[in-house]
Formats: sequence, C-alpha cells, structure tokens
Amino acid sequence: MSTTQSERLRELLEPLVSSQGLDLEEIAVDSVGRKRVLRVVVDSDTGADLDRIADVSRALSAKLDETDAMGSAEYTLEVGTPGAERLLTEHRHYVRATGRLVRFQLAEGGELTARILGADDEGLDLEVPGVKGRKATARRLAFDDITRARVQVEFNRKDDASDKNNDKKEEEA
Repeated sequence: MSTTQSERLRELLEPLVSSQGLDLEEIAVDSVGRKRVLRVVVDSDTGADLDRIADVSRALSAKLDETDAMGSAEYTLEVGTPGAERLLTEHRHYVRATGRLVRFQLAEGGELTARILGADDEGLDLEVPGVKGRKATARRLAFDDITRARVQVEFNRKDDASDKNNDKKEEEA
C-alpha cells in the first residue's frame, strides 16, 4: 500500500473514529487472493467492546462507500482492537498498559520483562519481578532506552480485585 493511500485513508477515517470516542491505532490493506482486506485497529483508554466496534465499523463502511478511497475493486473491512500481546509504540499505549507485564528490548542490548507501575512524559516506573525467591525491585526506564515493547499475556496472575476480596474475607474471618 502506498504511503499516499495510507495517509488518505487515515485522514478520511481518523475523524470518524475519534467522533466515536476511539483512537485509530492502525490501518493496513492486504491482498488475499484477488480480494483486498482493509484492517482498521481501534482502541481507547477504557477499551472497546463489541457494540462500539460494530458502531464504528458501520460508520467507517458508510464513509468508505461514499468515497473512492479504496478504489472500485472489491474489499473487506475488518475492524478490531490491538489484541492481548500488542506492541507499545505511543505514549498512550504505555499508559493503557499500566499494571501489565511487558517485555522490553533495550537500546543498550538485551531485554527486560517488568510490570508497568506508571508512565509520564520521560519514561516508565517499573516493577521487575524477583528471580528465585527474591523480592521484586523498582526500576525507572526512559523511553529513549526502549527500542521495542510488547505486552505479555499472563495466565496465572492474580487479579487485583480478587486479591482485595480475599483480603476482605480474611479480615472478616
């Protein structure tokens, strides 16, 4: 896809996505056989449920139908969210990932896996898990020191809400 088409699609669709209270994260046009697929990724600070995705999908479809942004060839529109193991590329992504475990590729080389405790304009406050029974440690990481960051899926993490409920049950006992 040419940069011009990508820019044109972003200029066309971003105001519409924003009017729905969402951020336009990504646009990609892929060829699948003879058909093309336009993938639009949206998100917000509070997430995007299926109803919001359906609403924005209908609005984008209508807008694309009234323009020639995709040309005359047939295409499929797919609207979704970034997914569980999303790449973090914008400041807002780091803010939204607060509390999540993230794998960082570091500019100095190597990698670090840590939980984001907070984000400001300069960087991140992290909790680095302890190894072999050691306590977790705090670390500050500047954005300039990060070359790549991806959220990690955690299957066995205790939910903060369940921890609070368990604490409350213990107090009552």
